[in-house]
Amino acid sequence: MEQENLTASQVRQPRLPIPPPLWMSEEGSFAHLTLTQRLPAIVRRVLEENNFPPTITQKLERLIQELPYGIVRSLQDDQGQDLAAWATYLEPFEGRRWIDIPWYFAEVYLYRRILEATQYFLPGEWQGVDPFEPQKRSSLEKVMHSIRDMSSQINTFVKTKLDREAEWNQTELITLLYFALWGNRIDLSLFPTDAGEHERSQIETYREQANILVDDTAILAERVASFNGVRLDFIVDNAGFELFCDLCLADFLLNTGTAGTIYLHLKAQPLFVSDAMVKDVHYTLEVLAADRDSKVQSLAHRLQEHIAQGRLQCCEHPFWTAPLSFWEMPEELHRDLAQSCLIFVKGDANYRRCLGDRQWAFTTSFHDIVCYFPAPFVTLRTLKSEIVVGLQLEQVEALNHEDPQWLTNGQWGVIQYFCQGF
Repeated sequence: MEQENLTASQVRQPRLPIPPPLWMSEEGSFAHLTLTQRLPAIVRRVLEENNFPPTITQKLERLIQELPYGIVRSLQDDQGQDLAAWATYLEPFEGRRWIDIPWYFAEVYLYRRILEATQYFLPGEWQGVDPFEPQKRSSLEKVMHSIRDMSSQINTFVKTKLDREAEWNQTELITLLYFALWGNRIDLSLFPTDAGEHERSQIETYREQANILVDDTAILAERVASFNGVRLDFIVDNAGFELFCDLCLADFLLNTGTAGTIYLHLKAQPLFVSDAMVKDVHYTLEVLAADRDSKVQSLAHRLQEHIAQGRLQCCEHPFWTAPLSFWEMPEELHRDLAQSCLIFVKGDANYRRCLGDRQWAFTTSFHDIVCYFPAPFVTLRTLKSEIVVGLQLEQVEALNHEDPQWLTNGQWGVIQYFCQGF
């Protein structure tokens, strides 16, 4: 076949012409708001919540002053393992103004500059110190009431499934998929000061379907029902309540024998304030194991046992913190993920990377864009940026009328499933 003569890089692209990236220069756009208001606020919060010495404080203050019209520069030699890669990433953009580079690239570059400024990689007192740690821990503390409620629910699901001899009941799985979707509502880069309060007002809606613009859960549940001890993967997004929801889903899939092994793909370094790292998984489980509620303890102990037995594995790869689209995935990671029976792609940033953070029409076919992906996957994402595909024109028109901020306010979601031949 003709496709067999193409190189891997040519095959691993959308089958449609790739549009330009999302830019930040359009006033009134959420991307412009991000550059001019959200990103400076994120750096200021890092300053406020960490007791940095004057040398680090000055660097962070200079970084704030660069936005939005300062000039993009190369990274300083801070001994980060990604320095050579970033030299390549930055080559097309050095000397440009921040406002004149692609949106996703600018965001990832900012977080890398924060790590440079805070001496994250340099030997010394601040090496390996997550500048967003205070926010992550505070966010987890504020949602413990919801975690206790959900722990009781997941324990019931697992016991019911193990006790029941009838055929697979998809209700529990679909409920957990909705929890995993709406758990993505919280993102500390969007709700940095009131994440717990926002969460408290939303927890009762975690089973809702009305605001899911594309809902492939029925098809997905039918596929998962055929699994028996297979490999599954999670490309994880946020720590805190979303990570907890992901762990609940993983626990259910492992305890019911659906999955034999689940791999959690986590960030190797801090990114997007609340993005989950391996340390965040272990910290979360330590907090749950020490909780006063025995149901929370029970869930935590099961998850810790899954990890101890190698059934739940935490993985890192530098690609997850790179400013690249998913179709630029390196060969070794592509080969690894190709072994999965199903990949859960979580969150807004990962969704943006699936689509290359490009200016696709909202009605563009999701499948025609993500056809390059190495395995079947489902994206569970609440909308927090001006990009989405797979919608009907009537939906878009109704949303524009009903909720002008529907693209960015985190109140709408998609559960979109992809499988070759589907």
